[in-house]
Parts: sequence; C-alpha cells; structure tokens
Amino acid sequence: MHDRTDLPAQAGPATRDRQAATRFPAAVDAALRAAGWQPGRWDIRQAEEWADALRSHASPAGHQHAVFPAAVEAWAEFGGLHITATAPGRQIAPPAVRIDPLRGLHLARTLGDLGRALETEVAPLGEEGENQAVLAIDQTGRVYSIDHTGDWYLGPDIDAALATLVGGVQPERLVSG
Repeated sequence: MHDRTDLPAQAGPATRDRQAATRFPAAVDAALRAAGWQPGRWDIRQAEEWADALRSHASPAGHQHAVFPAAVEAWAEFGGLHITATAPGRQIAPPAVRIDPLRGLHLARTLGDLGRALETEVAPLGEEGENQAVLAIDQTGRVYSIDHTGDWYLGPDIDAALATLVGGVQPERLVSG
C-alpha cells in the first residue's frame, strides 16, 4: 500500500486519492483494473458454477477436488480475469495470471497431495503463464503455485499473492521437513 509520501510529485489529487484508497500496490491495481477488476466485483453465480464443476469431477483413480469458502470467495472476486503486468517486476519477470479454477480440473491428485503435505485442503485457483504453473488456494486463503520445479508460497491471501505475481516478486519455495 502506498501512502501519499510515496507518490510522484507530478501525480494530481485524483491520482493520489485513488492510489491511497486501493488495497493493492499501484502497479498491481493498474493491472487488475486493466483486466476488468474493480472494487466490489463479485460474480457468485460463476463461482458457484465452478464449484459445482469441481465437485462433480473425479480423476480416473477417484481423486476429487476440495471446495471451501476461501476458494469460492476468490473465484467470485477475481474469477475470469486474465491479468498482465503493466510494469516490470521487482525481482523476476511477472507472469500473466489467469484466475479460472477449471485450469486445475485434472490436477485433483496433485492438489490433494499438496493439501496433505500442508495439513489442509487445497483447491485450484487458476494458472500463471501459459500452462506453466497451476495456482491453488487453501482453506485459510493462502495461495500457492505448483510448477515443474516445485511448490511455491505466494502469500497469506489472494491480495498478497496477486501482489507477488503481478509485482514480479520472487516467491518462497515450499520445502518438506
């Protein structure tokens, strides 16, 4: 979150007020708004359709998805967005982010395994890049990324995770032990 002292001197009053009022860093807020997000966005109908699709899907081995309030709330607010950073990343190149839990439809076992390792349930959230990693959310709202190199912690909630992803912040690797 930026306060008024962080803003460039050339920023006008309307810009300063909007940046001061947002819950995201300015570059993340700009990328979210460019993708169609705005404060108060809430598509519970779409979120419930995704929940139904995930509940009714089972892998060939019988693995099923967990669906819980933290996931449904994240889908309702950010679902369907394809977010592309509008500024360079702080530490790494920011990936494109797509919030669509059906991108993880066929990963019920993978997400179940992660949930068991974390001692919680995990649901799909979307993907980063073009099928480079699946995004997942747990029962308390913590967000993770799973790719071919390992499992990554993106933040304690969806807001922090979006700031990590869109802001190009290097996430923490989850380690067993």
